[in-house]
Amino acid sequence: MSAHEKQPVLDVEGLSISYGDDGGFTPVVHEVSFRVASGEVVALVGESGSGKTSTAQAIIGLLAGNGRIDKGAIRLNGTDIVGWSQKRLDTIRGAAISLIPQDPSSSLNPVLTIGAQVREILELHGRAKGREADRRVIELLEHVGLSQPELRARQYPHELSGGMKQRVLIAIAIALQPALIIADEPTSALDVTVQRRILDLIDDLRREFGTSVLLVTHDLGVAADRSDRLVVLQGGRIQEQGRTADVLASPQSPYTRKLLSDAPSLAPATARAPVDPVADDVIVVDNLVQDFRLSGAGEFRAVGGVSFTVKGGTTHAIVGESGSGKTTTIRALAGFQSPTDGAIRIDGQDVKALRGETLRQFRRTVQLVYQNPFSSLDPRQTISQVVEEPLLNFSTVARRERLERVAAIIDRVGLPPAVLTRRPHALSGGQRQRVAIARALILEPKVVLLDEAVSALDVTVQAQILDLLARLQQDFGLTYLFVSHDLAVVRQIADTVSVLKGGKQVDYGAVRDVFARPLSAYTQELLDAIPGKRLPALHGSDFHQAG
Repeated sequence: MSAHEKQPVLDVEGLSISYGDDGGFTPVVHEVSFRVASGEVVALVGESGSGKTSTAQAIIGLLAGNGRIDKGAIRLNGTDIVGWSQKRLDTIRGAAISLIPQDPSSSLNPVLTIGAQVREILELHGRAKGREADRRVIELLEHVGLSQPELRARQYPHELSGGMKQRVLIAIAIALQPALIIADEPTSALDVTVQRRILDLIDDLRREFGTSVLLVTHDLGVAADRSDRLVVLQGGRIQEQGRTADVLASPQSPYTRKLLSDAPSLAPATARAPVDPVADDVIVVDNLVQDFRLSGAGEFRAVGGVSFTVKGGTTHAIVGESGSGKTTTIRALAGFQSPTDGAIRIDGQDVKALRGETLRQFRRTVQLVYQNPFSSLDPRQTISQVVEEPLLNFSTVARRERLERVAAIIDRVGLPPAVLTRRPHALSGGQRQRVAIARALILEPKVVLLDEAVSALDVTVQAQILDLLARLQQDFGLTYLFVSHDLAVVRQIADTVSVLKGGKQVDYGAVRDVFARPLSAYTQELLDAIPGKRLPALHGSDFHQAG
């Protein structure tokens, strides 16, 4: 470093990390080097397995028990902290370097009040105690935008929404005004509008305190909007790094070009072909109302008067934040619950009137693919058994024919025959979601309900699954109902859309019309929250054709 160069807050040099098991140590991060200057946001981007989280954990001294730093330096304000004991690292965690973890639900102690958890960091470092600590806790909760901070301080984590919990974690992270905050996928579990508010909050606090931020993310749209510089990781190696605007305008690595072309929020807005007006309506929902009894007196209206139609072979999206009524609507369509009022007709059948065996057989027509491929597959079954199970439940097909059909559908969803003998834990998230789609299609349904079916996947895997769904729709004439909170994905794959807020439909129509001329301020807010807006000049540039 020259005499004129200001010392960076973080200087990672030649960092190599490996993890141990019975067979020895496996390298996962290979000689990674980058810097974060004072007040700068550097985004560490890449898919699962790229090494970005391991790098972040090593920086703050929280590698898993079987992880080790093989070589390299991690300099915080000029001091190399590699090799420090946990006790010594405790003196700087929170004070000089803080972490905003990914999952707000599992990162807070369920048996301590919010106030006690914020207070803990202040007392641990001797910054405040007694009434002064109580006052500081309220100040911090107010600072991160929590309403009624005195009430929040007395509440427990389960009483707060995901966005509120993430604000609490940010309050803890900024309590001692550290020089560096590591934000590890800080908004991946949140709705798009909540995501924007949290990222705005981190930006505001960075400007106020001059804090540096290392933003760990797989979302190129978020990185494009929020970072000064990008570091792109693949397989534990840096593919390229530089100013965000430069990397996105002229990516040098084929992998970066692939990430950019796969990011829905950075893709050019191309309208799908108009829906054939004379095609049959396969799904008709008329004034759907769904009430639920509360544990005490009264009822809660989860869905109030939702109506839409879906023509055969097309995709209708239902979008909205958590609590908008999306999942309740899709469960009513699947026949899992009887609507309080209104009508649902699928392929000419009155779903509300179905009972017993007719309802069971109806499930051959309508199949559901869930959000999480990790929890929707039985871990005790082989993949062959998982996909075969619906055939055992609904038909008397001979075993040989069953196995032939299983092998054929596994091939159609782009998986090799070798997966048939494996169990779900041996597959990646994208492979598991392909299995879930194969299981849904084995009965040759007319309608597939997709409940946030790509939201748990990395952007490149997500793009592969969306391409697969489009091909299967074309090949089999499938009608999709696609539930999502991601408008960038909806813009890419849906023909028509319903926007729900608080159980009510606030916008409805062709995607190109609703997105161009939303009737509701809420829809406009959702559209404005799509990340990747900072670089409009990139839309339609060469990288969309790359990779």
